[in-house]
Amino acid sequence: MTITDAQRDVRTVFLGGFAGHLVSSGIWFLSAATAAWRSPIAAMEVLVIAGIFIFPITQLLLRLMARPSSLPKGHPMNALAMQVAFVLPLSLPLVFAATAYRQNWFYPAFMIALGAHYLPFIFLYGMWQFGLLAALLMGSGMAIGLYFPSSFSLGGWTAALTLFVFAFVGRSAALSGKLSRLPVAIPSPEKQTVR
Repeated sequence: MTITDAQRDVRTVFLGGFAGHLVSSGIWFLSAATAAWRSPIAAMEVLVIAGIFIFPITQLLLRLMARPSSLPKGHPMNALAMQVAFVLPLSLPLVFAATAYRQNWFYPAFMIALGAHYLPFIFLYGMWQFGLLAALLMGSGMAIGLYFPSSFSLGGWTAALTLFVFAFVGRSAALSGKLSRLPVAIPSPEKQTVR
C-alpha cells in the first residue's frame, strides 16, 4: 500500500473530515450559546465534556449516512489516527492554565490547541485544506485573545462557524479527488529485514 492509497482510505471513510467537523461544530455552537445565554463556566463544561464524545458521535453519524465508521483493522493509518486523537486532550492543561489567568482566554486558547491538533491531519488525510483550517483556528484564537479580550463567547462562535464551513470544504475536496499525490510505498512488515 502506498501513502497515497492509505490517505485516500482515510478521506473516503471519514469523507474529508465532514462528519467530525459537523459534530465538532455543533458542540462549539452549543457551548457558545451556553456562554451567551447561561454562563462562561457552563459553556466551558459543555465544550470539554461534550468534546469527549466527538469521535463516537462522528461514528454514529457516519453509520446513519450508511458509510463505514472506521478504518479497517490493521490499516497503516490507524496508529497515526490514534496518536493524533490524543493531541488535543493532552493540550487541555495549557488551555486551563490560560483560562485560570484570564477567563476570556478559554476559547482563544482552545482554538490554538485545536488548530495545532489539526496540523497532522494534513498528512493523515493527504489534504492541504487542514493546514488552512489549522491556520484559521490558531490565527483567530490569537487575534481574539489579543484584540478582543473583553468578549468571552466570540471565540466559541468563530470556531463553530469555521468548523461548519470546513465540514463542507473537506467533503468537497474528498469527493472531487483533486488532491496532492505522494506515491511513496509503505513497506510490508513481511518484507522488512532486521539487521
